[in-house]
Amino acid sequence: MINYPNRQKYIEILKKQLEKNIFKHSIALEACLWGIYDYLEANNQLGLNEPSKNDWLLAGLIHDIDYSGEHKPFHPNKTLEVLAKYGLTISENVHNIIKSHAPERTGRQPQNKAEWAIFCADSLTGLIVAVALVYPSKKLADVKLSSVMKRFLKEPKFAAGTRREDVKRCELKEGLNIPLEKFVEICLESMKKVAEEIGL
Repeated sequence: MINYPNRQKYIEILKKQLEKNIFKHSIALEACLWGIYDYLEANNQLGLNEPSKNDWLLAGLIHDIDYSGEHKPFHPNKTLEVLAKYGLTISENVHNIIKSHAPERTGRQPQNKAEWAIFCADSLTGLIVAVALVYPSKKLADVKLSSVMKRFLKEPKFAAGTRREDVKRCELKEGLNIPLEKFVEICLESMKKVAEEIGL
């Protein structure tokens, strides 16, 4: 179970702010960042200046908090504004991680492992969910890595909104330096751990 200070408060706010599918995506991305952080830590691939694990998780959870209503066209540049409405603030680290998941709109290119992780994993969650939904059970628990990889590599029209080129950048030496299949596996297994929270 993912837990860190104020997580429940943020969840309650997200439920008010976001449509159900975007809320579920937020939980899924938080889980992916959790898995990526743990993998990098276990392999001694986190630098001394890397944001804390709690920063990674919070950024994943609230990265789409302004993706609704009047703020949606400006997402994710209205994150602080939405948080202020609820009397909340975030650290510069968390804000930078959030900004880096949409560099074309914020101007913030990924500059550390946390920022690369959110950039690469953001749209992968949708493809993994789409694969689960074509299974008879519609359960993440039944999804095999080989199925996800097949849809990712050989069926570009499947979950066409997936930014496959962005996901593949997980392999960049200056980024995460994680092979694509391992990266997808980390995200899939992490999402399975929160399957109940995202209704799959």
